[in-house]
Amino acid sequence: MTKGRVLSGMRPTGRLHLGHYRGVLTNWLKLQTEYECFFFVADWHALTTDYESPKGIRENVREMVLDWLSVGIDPAKTTIFRQSHVKEHAELYVLLGMITPLSWLERNPTYKEQLAEIRDKDLHNLGFLGYPVLQTADIIIYKANKVPVGVDQAPHIEISREITRRFNNFYGPVFPEPETLLTQVPKILGTDGRKMSKSYNNAIFLTDEPKAVEQKILQMVTDTARKRRTDPGNPDVCPFFITYHNLYSGPDDIAWAREGCTTASIGCTECKRSVIPKLLADLEPIQARRREYERAPEIVDAILKDGSRRAHEVANATMHEVRRAIGLE
Repeated sequence: MTKGRVLSGMRPTGRLHLGHYRGVLTNWLKLQTEYECFFFVADWHALTTDYESPKGIRENVREMVLDWLSVGIDPAKTTIFRQSHVKEHAELYVLLGMITPLSWLERNPTYKEQLAEIRDKDLHNLGFLGYPVLQTADIIIYKANKVPVGVDQAPHIEISREITRRFNNFYGPVFPEPETLLTQVPKILGTDGRKMSKSYNNAIFLTDEPKAVEQKILQMVTDTARKRRTDPGNPDVCPFFITYHNLYSGPDDIAWAREGCTTASIGCTECKRSVIPKLLADLEPIQARRREYERAPEIVDAILKDGSRRAHEVANATMHEVRRAIGLE
């Protein structure tokens, strides 16, 4: 292994939005030129919360991978695969579950937060509680050196490090401890001013037509204190300015928008319209590439099949080491 190895994945929730693109995929594009990367579709992880309604997973996998390819994730540079097609993940998950103290999982802050916040699903199941164990298996089965996460997700990787250390203490130094690769993840706000999310119905999707993008941007909330066109505004509390001018405008345009807002010399609609062409120009090549892939849907299947084969080769070799270390082989 000449380069460091990176592992990252996403749950298949269907078509992706600007939050996914700017928060995750632009980082993946950079990583695939610097590391040996394994990017996977976390379809087993999707079942930890959506076990009652799995019918959409197959189509969601396709839609998500189409978006990966459309933004430039390159199967010639990275291994793209589907978690459930590499059964060794499940075997290592079982073995790690044998040594993971229940108290480690119960103290997981994400577990406690989601139990309190998600009221419409019963999350009192083994799969949800053991999510960090499966996540650890996903990472260390490829002996990944780095796992890219935002600062708020760093505690997840610390649990993986603890499980890895415990395994190595029992059975010998089979696995490197995965390191957190902290990344700057911009908070992309949706049309209602909250974090962009499908569940909030506030997302701008990578596949949205130009008219839909324009309509969503024009409807987006701004500084709520600016009730009339003649009222001066505060760009620093305006969700649109914070997200979209900072993403798509240069220094001169940002200065123009800031001055125009604070002096009420421009209205919110004028401010928004100055950004729309830049956003559409960003999406246009992505959508063009997607249309090419959609005309040949077998390509996605072939990429996932080849990626899963490559991932299996690595995972299978690791599992031979694991079984020998434990005494099962």
